Amino acid sequence: MNHDLSKLPEIFNRYPRDPQSLIAVLQDIQKEFNYLPCDALKQAAEAFDVPLSKVFSVSTFYNAFSLKPKGDRIIRVCMGTTCHIRGAKQILEQLETKLNIKAGETTKDMKFTIEIVNCVGACAMAPVVIVNKDYHGSVKISSANKLLKGGKK
Repeated sequence: MNHDLSKLPEIFNRYPRDPQSLIAVLQDIQKEFNYLPCDALKQAAEAFDVPLSKVFSVSTFYNAFSLKPKGDRIIRVCMGTTCHIRGAKQILEQLETKLNIKAGETTKDMKFTIEIVNCVGACAMAPVVIVNKDYHGSVKISSANKLLKGGKK
């Protein structure tokens, strides 16, 4: 996958050229591309004088980072205890069936990624599904497909 990496210098210039800046830089790269492209990691390693192995180590240690491309709409299904009891598993299955992917995968058209997350701290709204940054509470199996609106063509 080819990316326009022309924004990397702008991202790098936001921080002191110091290995201590690495996590913040990776967060900004992730925000820009929705994942961490390998070429961007190589440039970050050079720019911040950090061994590439260290950059990959940090990138794989934190769950917030992804080395795999993600869709435009990231659907996170909470599987905390309360959400699970209130039907989150069935909602997940409905979304997987509708999109023809499993949790952890992205649709071929790069529009959707489904992820399973642990408790998001919104138990009163269980079951909870987060689409990008929007929380949807008391989701019903019958209304799960509405969460896909605006992103699937």
